[in-house]
Amino acid sequence: MEALTSPLSAYRRITIKIGSALLVDAATGRPRAEWLRGLAEDLAALKAEGRELVIVSSGAIALGRRILGLDALSLSLEQSQAAASVGQIALSEAWNRAFAEHGIVTGQILITPNITEERRYYLNARTTISTLIGMGAVPIINENDSVATAEIRYGDNDRLSARVATMIEADLLILLSDVDGLYTAPPARDPAARHIGEVAAITPAIEAMAGGAASHLSRGGMTTKIEAGKIATKAGTAMIIARGTEAHPIRAIAEGARHTLFQPAQSRAQARKRWIMGSLAVSGSLTLDAGAVKALLTGKSLLPVGVTKVTGTFERGDAVSILDPDGREIARGLVGLDGEEARLVKGKKGPAVQEMLGLGTRAELVHRDNLVLLAGQAEEV
Repeated sequence: MEALTSPLSAYRRITIKIGSALLVDAATGRPRAEWLRGLAEDLAALKAEGRELVIVSSGAIALGRRILGLDALSLSLEQSQAAASVGQIALSEAWNRAFAEHGIVTGQILITPNITEERRYYLNARTTISTLIGMGAVPIINENDSVATAEIRYGDNDRLSARVATMIEADLLILLSDVDGLYTAPPARDPAARHIGEVAAITPAIEAMAGGAASHLSRGGMTTKIEAGKIATKAGTAMIIARGTEAHPIRAIAEGARHTLFQPAQSRAQARKRWIMGSLAVSGSLTLDAGAVKALLTGKSLLPVGVTKVTGTFERGDAVSILDPDGREIARGLVGLDGEEARLVKGKKGPAVQEMLGLGTRAELVHRDNLVLLAGQAEEV
């Protein structure tokens, strides 16, 4: 599909959010099989070009309510949980069938807010998603509505998709909708509303243009999409809102169909460095020998062999200070082992580390992608 080299060509890892109203036929309560088949064809073409794909899919409750015979427009929390439990199976089967035609394996991951907000769960979820991608599979992610309560749930998959996109460091988030992007006012209410093709920054004026949800099958409207955009763009992920109702919606974007592109506020690398430096409390420190300091200053990861001292109480994923032999802080980073493991392997070479902690243990104590040199040091990693 040659046209797919157009507006999507700059993005390697893409998260696509699919709403209930697109995936489920409102009249029958069943998946829109032909539409889903076309979407899978589009995504298979992207994948064949070497793109990495993650899908955040609504639809479990909408599918489950038909199977259970729940016809009311508004369901109680308990009914929604039951519908989600049944519908998650139907949703997974629908995606599996669509991608199986292209020889692509799918994996289902159910997420609740604590998974993207608590560091250890966050790391585990990110590892699972990354492992699936590395194996050539397409992760299908949904909020776990079967157990989430009203108090702890996201409430819409727009914001969930933004959290997932930032968690896996996606280059682009695509929100497929029933409209072809952002307008100066809700077009259904204002015939004079103008389409906005690109948003450089989400300002109060941009937020004021959003409207509410339009369907009982979905919880999101343009307001939640703008909220998702704020989450994504602040973390360095671009976002596209595009019409998804017609066949082959991703191919349509690639061929120039009208959409709105929200530019990231900063590069993903800049966003990550700012997050590490400014948003995380330091839980401990690692003191290095001169060789390890030199390696860091030339862009290398921190290996256990170069660590001479470990202080503090920390877990995998926590932020730590990195000190030179004189005790001066030269960097900060997210540590790959907990404190006890770090103390056990400090000064050890790779084979000894794997013998102590297991063959699956990563060689780096702090990977270069999770490390920021402080101002005044040599060229940043």
